This record gives sequence, structure tokens and C-alpha cells, in this order.
Amino acid sequence: MNNTHLNPSIAIACGGTGGHLFPGIAVAEKLFQRDCEVTLMISPKEVDQQAVKNISGMNVVTLPAVGLQRGAELAFLRGFGQSWRAARKSFKSRPPNAVIAMGGFTSAPPVLAAKTCGARTFLHESNTIPGRANRWLSRVVNRAFVGFPSAAERLKNSRITVTGTPVRPCFRPRDARACRIALGLDPARPVILVVGGSQGATGINQMILEALPVFCTMAPHFQWLHLAGPNDAEELKQTYAELDLSAVIHNFFNEMDLALGAASAAVSRAGASSLAELAAMRVPSVLVPYPIATDDHQRHNALAFVETGAARLLEQKHGSPELLARTLLDIIENEDVREQMQKALSLWQTPRAADEIADSVLTELAAKMPVTGRSSRSRSGTATVTGATQLASAIPEEVIV
Repeated sequence: MNNTHLNPSIAIACGGTGGHLFPGIAVAEKLFQRDCEVTLMISPKEVDQQAVKNISGMNVVTLPAVGLQRGAELAFLRGFGQSWRAARKSFKSRPPNAVIAMGGFTSAPPVLAAKTCGARTFLHESNTIPGRANRWLSRVVNRAFVGFPSAAERLKNSRITVTGTPVRPCFRPRDARACRIALGLDPARPVILVVGGSQGATGINQMILEALPVFCTMAPHFQWLHLAGPNDAEELKQTYAELDLSAVIHNFFNEMDLALGAASAAVSRAGASSLAELAAMRVPSVLVPYPIATDDHQRHNALAFVETGAARLLEQKHGSPELLARTLLDIIENEDVREQMQKALSLWQTPRAADEIADSVLTELAAKMPVTGRSSRSRSGTATVTGATQLASAIPEEVIV
């Protein structure tokens, strides 16, 4: 690979869903802090485009990839080929030292393109059951990272590290009163956060709509922060208003740390990134797995949390309004239950996941790159030496063995 630039160049393929995108951004931020030139490779989907609007200092490349769906195989293949060519074109002007795939349909083309220019390749799998893209890519990447230990045995790679799923630094326990005030909610009353993933979830929305009359009777003092997605927001607004329940409703909300900081409890899908954010902020939850997720991976994710006492499980097809109401009342009004769940959530907290991935990638690059005598300026203004010496200087001492 002929890479004459001073700082290591790393591309992160992380688009398609928030569950792939936000962990990728968390790793990107750590690499950027270590003076890497970072390129985020995302999809054209609205969630991706919205999330990167405030990204500064990094390159953003949109790939024309589309997900693999039954009956649309030709569209997938067309998007795959176009994405591979787009990645190759991007890499011609600045060949990357490494490419990290975060899973999903944007991952494979950049990794394959990276192989043609000699870059080191990595993947991160956040779910208990790896997705199809990562199962296939695990055979060709140099190293893999996983969020759940159970995922390791399903990947065909001899170098796998359990790191947990990265979350952005803003996801940490917050002052609930301050978060509620910022959202226009009463700081003294409990808040239920309803979130169906980065684009909302009609199944969860309908479950809540059916349960609201029960809450109106059993817990009229609850407040609701409902991230509804684009399709159900108006119906939800009308129903909350008719029942005189206090609610703030958003189609899409970028400040998930603020939303979780305000929450007494959450009703959520069980994507791995959502679970990592719940754990990081110690928010007890009722998990409603997406019932047709590939390989039923969301249910397996949820069971991992439920078995340790970190969450409650409610199947979408079996969840009655009364059961949902009783479960949330128990979580919010029983202090012992809340404390036990928050203690269990702390066991799932992996605050150094993004650092571990960034440091492992840079350690591997340092072992492969020659030392050169040229120097450059880091973002802190300190002179550094390029090549392996520069990479080693960016890695904390305790990581270098």
C-alpha cells in the first residue's frame, strides 16, 4: 500500500441502522482523538444522514448500498456493486491503513475494496447472533470484536476479542431533573421513554396505544417521552391528548442521551446498541424484541439481559396492556426492584469498548508499519513521528504488550 500521508487513515463502514451507525461513530471519535484521519462510510438512509450532520473533522462517504430483502435481490446486488466501486474510488485518493466494518449491508463492499489496496481489515459484531454480513466477513478480516461472548463461537475468525458494544461518551448517568426540564417535562414526575430503535417501531406504538387507557386509570401521573418514528406520531399525539396524559412526542430524536437521562424506565426494542445505551445510563427497561428480526437475534439479545436481571421481557404478540402497565409500575414504584435492575445493568456497562477497539486497531497497524523519520503535528500541537512510532505514541502504555 502506497500511503504517504502523515497520519493513519481509517475508514469505518457503519451505515444502515442506528445500531451499526452509532457504535461506529463512537469508535471514530476515539480514533480521531488519536490523530487518525477518519472516514465514515454510511448509507443514504435518513437516520444516517441526520446523525452525521454535526460530525466535524471527519470525512463522510455515502454508499448506494441497500439491504437484502426477499424479492429485491437484484437491487441488493446492484447496490453492492455500486458501493464497492464507490469505496474503491474513495480509497484511490487516500488509501486507508485500516477499514472497520460495524455490520449491516454497508459493511462488505468497503472491506473487499480495502483488501485490494492492502489495508488491514476488522469487524465488530454487536448482537448475540451475528448478522449475515459479519458471518461472511469474519472469514476474511484480520481481527474481530464482539459485544456478547456468545457471538464469538459463530464467527469464523481465530482472533476475536470481547469488547462490548461501543457507545458515545455522552451516554453516562445524568441528572434526571435537569434532563426533564430540558425536554419540557415536570422534573418531579416519573417518565416512561418509548423507543423502537432509530426509526421508531409500529408494533411498540400500537402496544402503547392499546395500553394508554389502562395507564390513564392506574398511573395518570406518569409522563411519556415517545420517539414514534414517522408513521404513528399524529395518532399518538391525539390519543395522549384525549386521555389528558402528559407526553412529548418526536418522530426522530438525535439526543438519545438526554432522553435516557430523563427516563425512569424505558419500553424499547432489543437491538444491541440500544441495550448498550440503556446499560451505560442504568435505565431499567421492558424489552419488546422485533419479532421478525433476522435469526430472532433481538430476542436472544433481550434474554441475555433478562437472565441477569437487567431488564424485563415482553413478547409483542403476547403483551397485554395490563401486563405492560403492571410491569412498568413495578419497576418505577418499587425501589428495591429498580436498584436490583440498575445493579445488573452495571454488569453490562462497557465504557472502554470504543477505546479497546481503537487501541487494538492502532496496535496492529503499528506492528505492520515501518518507522520513518518524518514528523507531524498532533491535534494537541505536539510533534510526533510518523509510521509505527507515531501509532505507538497514540496508544496508551497499558495496551502495548
